[in-house]
Amino acid sequence: MRAVILSGGEATRLRPLTCNVSKVMVPVLNRPFLQHLVSYLKSHNIVDITLAIGRTSGQVESYFGDGSRFGASIRYSTESVPLGTAGAVKNTERLLNSTFMVFNGDVYTDIDLTAMINAHERSGAIATLALTPVDDPTAYGVVETAGEGRITRFLEKPSREEAPSNLVNAGVYVLHPDILNYITPNTSVMFERDVFPSVLAAGATMYAYPSHAYWIDIGTPERYLSLNHELLRRDFGPRGLQFEGEHDIHPSAQIEGPVLIGKGCSVEGDCTIEGPTVLGQGCKIREGAVIRSSLLWQGREIDRGARLRNSILASRCYVGEGSLLNSSVLGDNVMIGGGTPLPQNSKIWPDGSIPPSPLPH
Repeated sequence: MRAVILSGGEATRLRPLTCNVSKVMVPVLNRPFLQHLVSYLKSHNIVDITLAIGRTSGQVESYFGDGSRFGASIRYSTESVPLGTAGAVKNTERLLNSTFMVFNGDVYTDIDLTAMINAHERSGAIATLALTPVDDPTAYGVVETAGEGRITRFLEKPSREEAPSNLVNAGVYVLHPDILNYITPNTSVMFERDVFPSVLAAGATMYAYPSHAYWIDIGTPERYLSLNHELLRRDFGPRGLQFEGEHDIHPSAQIEGPVLIGKGCSVEGDCTIEGPTVLGQGCKIREGAVIRSSLLWQGREIDRGARLRNSILASRCYVGEGSLLNSSVLGDNVMIGGGTPLPQNSKIWPDGSIPPSPLPH
């Protein structure tokens, strides 16, 4: 079983976090998001992976290489121009001579892939699509089904009145290679809008695999932060505290979990850090600063008395003395309240394998 991970999009909804970083490389619990996805696939014995990737392929290849250090075999299919979800898969056709899986590269889920594959093999369908319930289906592709889960219709971002249910396309597919015959090569084509409706119109059978497992699309900063919060609570418990390496925490600092503190972080006296919060590698939290429910990437400095709540700070940011950030999202190299930028030789990822991007002009 080969998996194709779609990671070639521009990730405009995640900006400014993705101005310099591929969306699959944004850190989740101080590890690239894609690393979590590879581990998830590996837990279901899926280790043969193709990354359909775009302009930021160099970042991903530098970190993951051939996948061997993550227990997988990773190959890369680079798009010179965006090809859409289906066009990107068509671009990897030479590798797909048997049943394969497709994943949207901005989806995190616990769906039971083994059970889903087994259901697909029993049905004999050309495609099996994972479905997940959401509160508001109007932002997604809604799938209508008949008896025994056979798919009968697709509605892309319907109104509430039009939506037949709250079950939406989860971006996880098991596909027979014959579906590639419905995709025009070297053309931007979408599974959701183009291919799947054409497959139904041709009379081919498609089935749904509904699941109530955890599922989230990290395509916006709010949902990206929510995923980090969820995994902190799940992995560390309501009060858990974990350090990833050497650190310098003043005895008077108050830390209430769940909190993850990266290698080389320093927290000075009278600081307060309340979870769910992640501090990336090399963060400096100065005296009296307060951080609540936030996500900090590597190399940030939070100066004396500054207060952060429900915020995301990308790499090498500086928050000046006494500043207040509430529900804020800062891209790389942003300075609030003056100060001096941190050294440019700091590394983005915890293992130091990717150099930082240059300062923007």
